[in-house]
Amino acid sequence: MTGMNRPIKRISLAVLVMFVVLLVNVNYLQAVQAPSLANKPLNDRAEYNQNQIQRGNIVTADGMVIAASKASTDSLFKWQREYPGGAAYAPVTGYDTIYSQSQAPNYATGVERAENSLLSGTGSQLAFRNFIDTITNKAEKGATVQLTINSQAQKTAYQELAQTLNGKTIDGKQQVGGVVALDPSTGAILAMASYPSYDPNELAVHDTTTINKVDSELNSQDPSPLLNNATQTTLPPGSTFKIVTSSAWYTQNPGNNPNTVVDSPEPLTLPNGNTLTNDNDETCGNGSGKTPVFQAFAQSCNTPFAKIGVQLGGSTIKSMANSYGFNSSLDITGVPTAASNFTAESDSSLTAYDAIGQHDTTATALQEAMFSATVANGGKLMKPYLISEVTANDLSVVEETQSQQLSQPISSTVAGYEKQMMIAVVQDPDGTGYAFNQGVEGVEIAGKTGTAQNGASSQPDAVFTAFAPAGNPKIAVGVMIEGGGYGAAAAAPIAVAVISAYLKTLGI
Repeated sequence: MTGMNRPIKRISLAVLVMFVVLLVNVNYLQAVQAPSLANKPLNDRAEYNQNQIQRGNIVTADGMVIAASKASTDSLFKWQREYPGGAAYAPVTGYDTIYSQSQAPNYATGVERAENSLLSGTGSQLAFRNFIDTITNKAEKGATVQLTINSQAQKTAYQELAQTLNGKTIDGKQQVGGVVALDPSTGAILAMASYPSYDPNELAVHDTTTINKVDSELNSQDPSPLLNNATQTTLPPGSTFKIVTSSAWYTQNPGNNPNTVVDSPEPLTLPNGNTLTNDNDETCGNGSGKTPVFQAFAQSCNTPFAKIGVQLGGSTIKSMANSYGFNSSLDITGVPTAASNFTAESDSSLTAYDAIGQHDTTATALQEAMFSATVANGGKLMKPYLISEVTANDLSVVEETQSQQLSQPISSTVAGYEKQMMIAVVQDPDGTGYAFNQGVEGVEIAGKTGTAQNGASSQPDAVFTAFAPAGNPKIAVGVMIEGGGYGAAAAAPIAVAVISAYLKTLGI
């Protein structure tokens, strides 16, 4: 018996050691390596798991569902993501794919990406609610994200852009454009449209081969429809930048007002000896070389504001431009942004061009809307935001955005001056936007046109910024159309259409 016990003891010890090794390995895998294993790109279970809970809806401010998950007929994936608004809302919603974040860096974009944890129901804010759902045997569902977007304004913005730009090219390349509408008093984004755009439904399929193919095609296009031209594309602002230049001029000397007479030569001789002219070499005002600044603004004369720019200097104008939002990318949840640019040049002759929105000065459509929003709000610029609130499955509020002031570029007095000049642009018979003085029946619109030489094409970019009603502003709009021609001809009609669509929803 003793001779037999020794081998048995050895085997038992070996078995015990192997058992301990296995136990340690299992615990190591589950406790230490679990997160990294779960996030490995080849772990298809991550795709499966994230699709077992119904993803929350994305809705507009007026209750239109623009992203939702419906029951799927697929045997593996329980839910199918759908985007009823398609291309019109793509810059707003972004897209969500079946990929997990570890499997593909561009697994999702826009609001879908920014609020992924809440939409998917995995956010820490939902943990207790999920626990309650579990013990009450209630199906878990992701949170609902409500945006600030007004469906009528958004629909109109995209339709007008598409109608203007569809099939339009420069040297065989599709022209781009963007529209942004803001609530001046809060910064809420009422519309954000981009052209060209794409259909997010094409990326929401359950076939990874199809997803990769569509993604590759969209990224290979030039310009890419995935780019949000409302917030990421910068173009020369042209004469709309005269809002910034005149703001600096009014602020520097409190004695200046819209009736102050300024030099308006044709042409203007620059410090370097070259000359700068008005559009089509037109005279400003009555041709005397002296013009009230509000009239020069309404007619969009170049030489008075170029001379003012030289007198102010690049640093003074840059300081004002920065207050309006230039030279920094805005941090807006769910919205990718590019910085508008103004450089303080040491060469005052270049500053003359910068002061009228030319040379290397560039802006986004969002920045254009911020011009008007600032003036409309008495000189205070509110920070733009897209997400209004997030509500859980039990309708309790998980997140809520509070409006906040971004800066105060100008005083209420200067804002009043800018407003007076912008009204003149649309109401004065000589104003560049006079054709739209009855754009919305019974509503006075204040605006500024811009026609910007871009250096890439003989066809200038068209720009327009406006707010309405002038007496009680509810909406501020910025429009930029690459190669659109005159601002009053291409960009202004889009802005007026968006203003009209939105004000109708308010009963105005």
